[in-house]
Amino acid sequence: MFHVITEQDYSEFSRKQIGEYSKFERALEVAQKAVEGKKGLRYIIEKTDGHVDSYGNQIITVVAESE
Repeated sequence: MFHVITEQDYSEFSRKQIGEYSKFERALEVAQKAVEGKKGLRYIIEKTDGHVDSYGNQIITVVAESE
């Protein structure tokens, strides 16, 4: 599962989840449209596959992000 998140000016407090997608191509398309033309807004695409760490937290891998 791919999660699309937007973030304003590299602030983790401003993160908003846009959606969840099963295909990376669709997630990337949505992410690019979400930040298009918006100054200071960037996207992050995270991947989860159901694995958890020793504390029971889901393991998240960042697979793409805008600059």
